[in-house]
Amino acid sequence: MIKASVSASTVTAPSGEPAINRSSAERSRLLRREAQRAEILEAAAQAIAEHGYHGMTMRGLARATGKGLASFYNYFSSKEDLLFSLQSDAFETMANSAKAALENVQEPVDQLYIFVLNYLRYAAEHKSVIRVLVHEASALPAGRRKTVRLLKEGYFNICRDIVAAILTAGCKSPGAEGSAILDPAEVERVTYSVFGMLNWSYGWYDPKQHGTPQDVARSIHSLAICGLVAQCPNRLAQGNLQRYLGAITPPPLIGKSDHGEANISKRN
Repeated sequence: MIKASVSASTVTAPSGEPAINRSSAERSRLLRREAQRAEILEAAAQAIAEHGYHGMTMRGLARATGKGLASFYNYFSSKEDLLFSLQSDAFETMANSAKAALENVQEPVDQLYIFVLNYLRYAAEHKSVIRVLVHEASALPAGRRKTVRLLKEGYFNICRDIVAAILTAGCKSPGAEGSAILDPAEVERVTYSVFGMLNWSYGWYDPKQHGTPQDVARSIHSLAICGLVAQCPNRLAQGNLQRYLGAITPPPLIGKSDHGEANISKRN
């Protein structure tokens, strides 16, 4: 049995070292290790983004992160372990950050702006991580890929719930009321469309040219909201346009159709 003496000032462990001080030192050590791990993941993401997951070896990743191979193995047992940690950590961080940011925001339209801005801030600070999330989603084996997919779905569902709330409530503008009947397929389509705008921002966003993450968030938010409101006056024009385009047979992308050649020969 371990015995410890308790006084008003400190707790003493059997070794004679104050347990409180040991606990503080242990926390500091864990924090330093976690910070070093995060630095390694960030540097590894840059290397994978540049060369591709399959183009990197453990030795190459260690070199890219400034660690010796033996030291690198203290943090990650394999290249797969590193990629899994990178993906799972990223989605957990993004989801937890979004939930915290949304905690006291009630209006769905405002919630969407907060969600979009939260994503863009993360993407601006961790551009290589987003590139890895987009391009290396299928690189993991099935079991770990499923784990990451569940985390990704949890993050996706935060946005999907906001989209559904906007479709139901509208945006309180004249002619932009909500819909009493919610189509689950429409909710999915719109949510994926929002993520389509977000996920590819890493490929073109340059703060010198496009402004701050807040500027980009405002643009994406405006596009999304004007497309989300159920009774937007533009929907009528969109419906007419769809019917018009539906009656037109589009030309082939490559080569010429027989019908097109026939018309050309008649004109000639």
